[in-house]
Amino acid sequence: MMDIKTILQKVRDRKVLVIGDIMLDHYVWGDASRISPEAPVPVVDVTKDSYAAGGAANVALNVASLGGRAVLAGWTGNDEAGLKLDEILAKFSVQRLEGFVADDRTTIRKTRIMVRNQQLCRIDREGSLQDYSMEAESVITRLEEFLPAVDAVVFSDYGKGSITEALVERIAKGAAERGIPVSLDPKPRRRLQFSGLDLLTPNRAEALELAGFSPHLKGEFPAEEVCARIWENHRPKHLVITLGADGILISSNGTVEGIIPTFARQVFDVSGAGDTVIASLLLALSAGADLSLAARFANLAAGVVVGKVGTAVVTGAEISEYLARHPDLALGEGEHN
Repeated sequence: MMDIKTILQKVRDRKVLVIGDIMLDHYVWGDASRISPEAPVPVVDVTKDSYAAGGAANVALNVASLGGRAVLAGWTGNDEAGLKLDEILAKFSVQRLEGFVADDRTTIRKTRIMVRNQQLCRIDREGSLQDYSMEAESVITRLEEFLPAVDAVVFSDYGKGSITEALVERIAKGAAERGIPVSLDPKPRRRLQFSGLDLLTPNRAEALELAGFSPHLKGEFPAEEVCARIWENHRPKHLVITLGADGILISSNGTVEGIIPTFARQVFDVSGAGDTVIASLLLALSAGADLSLAARFANLAAGVVVGKVGTAVVTGAEISEYLARHPDLALGEGEHN
């Protein structure tokens, strides 16, 4: 019988192609104890800078940190942010497909000003949607040619332009012909048309929007109607909706299978938690786990990540360490304890 310990063993060396919007997350850490005489704003005394991979790059790091082999495809610029990002990826042995660095593009950078572990503001640097598009025939062909070398594919859409309908359709078709599972973390505001993917992993607001509801809908989450509408529109084999403190909802072929209570013990920062969910889910599914066990594995992984400050990843060792203290979780039970 497969359990979470078995998943940790089986995901090792699973090769995942991550396609999408690559970013550098820049954190400026400091303290604010006075107001500027120039304007009614706090003055931040900076103590340090730190950097992390964001967007599709963070999905790739999560794949690698859990023991898989990640290959990353997406545009960056030949700039300081791009070089810093490549240093981070190299530390995790993430392979970047060649040909996706360009002098005329800007590496997407999100700078967060952090005061006493709280985000004061964010500063974004990025180009246009067309700068990051991967719709060119030469790009799609190169990705298609790489499919025989991988065990799974993730589309990581952060709404920056990398993911297009033509790209998803062609790569998903090629992957299906080889029995390779394909997952998409969708951004409904892009209004992309897609159908028949193996896995969708929206959060609560994204799922509501995909189903035609307001993303700001209050009250009880209309699980059955949301899953039915998303199935009608997009036909995903599996749908996993992250509901924050309310846990993870799992659905197959439009039918709700249940909600897994949240594992998180203490939440410091949800940055990148969705990246952890999609990476761990797809790794587990590609290793032979059923949806319920894969979702419990992802729930456990995300619970570790949100206990960290800043964009972070979870390692197989961290999961193993927690399982050693809580052996009841090995079979995926008791996340709510």
